[in-house]
Amino acid sequence: MYALCDVDSMYASCEKVFDPSIRHRPVVVLTNNDGCICAACGIAKKMGIGKKFVPFFQVREELEKAGAVIRSSNYELYADMSQRFMDTCTAFAPYSHIYSIDECFLFYGGNYQPEEGWFSHAKEIRRTVWKHVRLPISVGVAPTPTLAKAASHAAKRIEGFNGVAVINNPSTRRHILKNMTTTDVWGVGRKIGKKLNNMGVISAWDLAQAPPGLIRKEFNILLENTVHELNGVVKLSWDDVRSPKKEIFSTRSFGQRVTDKTQLKQAIVTHVEIAARKLRKQQSLAKNIFVFASNSPHDTAPYFRRSLVHSFPSYTSDSSVIATAATQLLDLIYRPGIKFYKCGVGLLNLCPEEAYQPDLFNPMQDNHELMSCMDIINSKYGRDTIHLAGRGIQQTFAMRREYLSKQYTTQLCDLPAIFC
Repeated sequence: MYALCDVDSMYASCEKVFDPSIRHRPVVVLTNNDGCICAACGIAKKMGIGKKFVPFFQVREELEKAGAVIRSSNYELYADMSQRFMDTCTAFAPYSHIYSIDECFLFYGGNYQPEEGWFSHAKEIRRTVWKHVRLPISVGVAPTPTLAKAASHAAKRIEGFNGVAVINNPSTRRHILKNMTTTDVWGVGRKIGKKLNNMGVISAWDLAQAPPGLIRKEFNILLENTVHELNGVVKLSWDDVRSPKKEIFSTRSFGQRVTDKTQLKQAIVTHVEIAARKLRKQQSLAKNIFVFASNSPHDTAPYFRRSLVHSFPSYTSDSSVIATAATQLLDLIYRPGIKFYKCGVGLLNLCPEEAYQPDLFNPMQDNHELMSCMDIINSKYGRDTIHLAGRGIQQTFAMRREYLSKQYTTQLCDLPAIFC
């Protein structure tokens, strides 16, 4: 059996954990630079406010009239709360798979049966997460990952389940699937759903009853596997170790327009550090770096975007080596008078460290000891405790987060204070 544990409105729920004053109010969380809505709590959804990816400036007055609490994305808090949630859930099963920041699969094996029964077991997971982490979650239990996703959907959105759903008999499976559309099924997007509807496949139950061979012929083997999974046959699996990324990018828009070349270089170096840190974490090396900068297509000035690629003489993961190449490319990209809105870097043509064959005529320039020391210090004392001087001290272009809450679990000065 599989169990899918899914946090309800993750970002908004995290905001309510350490601030009791907003627990019974509508909460809306914004994306980078407070641009769009990315999450809304259940109260906000019931009020019909906080639709995803709507520009904030368009609904600011509506949110204020409704008394909504606005928060900027507090990624440091969300990441830490996510880890606590995962640690709590994974203690309930021998195998687990982190699917996203707010979803975790648990696998119990083929013959395991909890003494208290699956429904009581799922309720205990939900109760324990609330007790330890104070996050509301839904738990769906079923014999396949796709059915566990369907059960999780039922736990959240189908009346009568109230946060827990278990698919362990034909009648429950039929009831849940009949109350789901095709696009509610895991892996079925809008385009595929529309084509299915044109074929007369309207509900998830209709999809489960469709001939697998026909589905494979009209679509692909992935959707055929979905049909099997909806009928209780396991077809999906995940790797015990996530495969390394083939490309690593770091990009972000500025909190305010940048025209100064020095500030733009500082931003590029910042992105280099982020990408290089991820590169070393997965124990890879990069052969190429991609650098770009642009203004906004919505500005009154003509749109400007330029990108360049540099090849290193030998593979590297050293932040200093990568930053030197990136700033040289930026000298060719920068144009005076342009109000830059976004920039970023990408590390391409990656190679695992263990598989790299050194070049006799182009030895590596990396300072492995320095990079290792830098990573250890930042891991122990917090990100960016030490960094390259090229990124500057005060970054006026940093991401705008005007509604940012405290980083209650990752910053010593933000620890909650209790007065007795």
